[in-house]
Amino acid sequence: MKRNKVFITLLLSMALITVTSALWSCSSSPLEKAIKQALVQQDTTQARFDSICSIIKAYPERYKDYLTDDGQIDIAALASLIEEQGASLRPPMHWNVTQYGLQQLSLTIYFERSGSMVPYDAPGGRGQLKKAVNDLINHFPSGNVAINIVNDGIYPYQGSIDQFLQDRNIYASTQGVGNASFTDFQKIFNDILAAQRPGNVSVLVTDLIYSPADTRDVSVEKIFNEENSLATRIFKQYKGKSIIVHQLMGDYQGKYYPYNNQPFNYTGQRPFYLLVIADTPVMDAMAAGADYAQFMQPAALRNSYRFNQAEAAVDYCVIPDWKDNAGRFRVDHHDAARLTRCEGDKTTGIMCFTIAVNLSSMHKSAQFLADAANYQLHSTSGFTMKVVPVDQSMITGNNRSYLDGKTHLITLTGKLTEPRDEITISLANDFPAWIEQSTAQSDVNPGAPDFATTTLGLKEFLTGIASAFGSGGNYTTIKLHLER
Repeated sequence: MKRNKVFITLLLSMALITVTSALWSCSSSPLEKAIKQALVQQDTTQARFDSICSIIKAYPERYKDYLTDDGQIDIAALASLIEEQGASLRPPMHWNVTQYGLQQLSLTIYFERSGSMVPYDAPGGRGQLKKAVNDLINHFPSGNVAINIVNDGIYPYQGSIDQFLQDRNIYASTQGVGNASFTDFQKIFNDILAAQRPGNVSVLVTDLIYSPADTRDVSVEKIFNEENSLATRIFKQYKGKSIIVHQLMGDYQGKYYPYNNQPFNYTGQRPFYLLVIADTPVMDAMAAGADYAQFMQPAALRNSYRFNQAEAAVDYCVIPDWKDNAGRFRVDHHDAARLTRCEGDKTTGIMCFTIAVNLSSMHKSAQFLADAANYQLHSTSGFTMKVVPVDQSMITGNNRSYLDGKTHLITLTGKLTEPRDEITISLANDFPAWIEQSTAQSDVNPGAPDFATTTLGLKEFLTGIASAFGSGGNYTTIKLHLER
């Protein structure tokens, strides 16, 4: 009898262990469970995201893959998990959480003070350069800002942020800081990149003219090769970074220092640049965050290009009932990218349909995104496309659910000549033509037709950065499946 009791007790213990283990297995991932609940309930709010983050912080050892070295939430890693969980649902669901990592960001301005930068802030000019920098500071939501002066090194600005904003002649106020006769690009970029910590955004304000300390008897071609190699060598060590090069124009009144070291006075327009540097997930988050729209797209922006921008998914949907539609089709209930029962118009045979897409995360100008020539379209049936921005006047009660949060309409027109067609729309990541057009091979003649709009050696430096990160590919790809 005693032996039976021991045996029964052992069985009960084993059963309890099995049940406990099973329960733990079923609930072994409260994080994944919380994510799926949020997606299914369509509760993609800041509060719900914060509750998910609290689970990670409650079990730091278990969820260490979703924490940074300093114990903060790794937004990129968590976003990847959320995308993975969303993809496992039917229909698949998407939740862009990168915007929630923006509250803790800091901004560091690196303000170049070289001889050829001083005339951008002359008292008689309109001060476009200073305004551009002031706007960066004012439009950075967190307000956590530091300022440095750079030339042969990096020197902390001695005044307050308010003093910087109100200073009418910032170069006069910083006279004597560093050696303004040359800018040490290697030291500046290495120091900026090495100093960055998670959540930091750095902006270098510069004319992007490579001016080493001594160029006597050195050919301009050799200098170009040097700066190209220098850029590649610096940035290949930081492949987790993204760099945006903004080109703006400003009044220039004063002495210009050309490559041949024979300075001359110049009054007119000249390009200057804002180089925004951040970890790629941070850059993605700012590009997608509405609060950072003005920071990411400066006023009076002339040209822009982002290096190290990976291909990204975008939100889109087919609009079932739109004014340009022709023929017939049905949007698949389980797959928003699949159109079935497709038929052309009975008279013309033409089928036309429109998709609404959110391209805000592409970080491209409105002009660029609205130009169909920048897209690559593949269709076995020969469909063509046009692109127009979404205007608020287009939104009505009937189409609001399709157009809310979308930036562009892509209309596709053609004849479905095959039983099936896969239409692929790609936004190609090509090296922009404006860089070549903005590059000068010589800057010794202020009377040259392109002197006001070009920068010596710009292409050589920027292609060096491109070599470090690699280029090509697509910013995004949309695939649509058509069936008769």
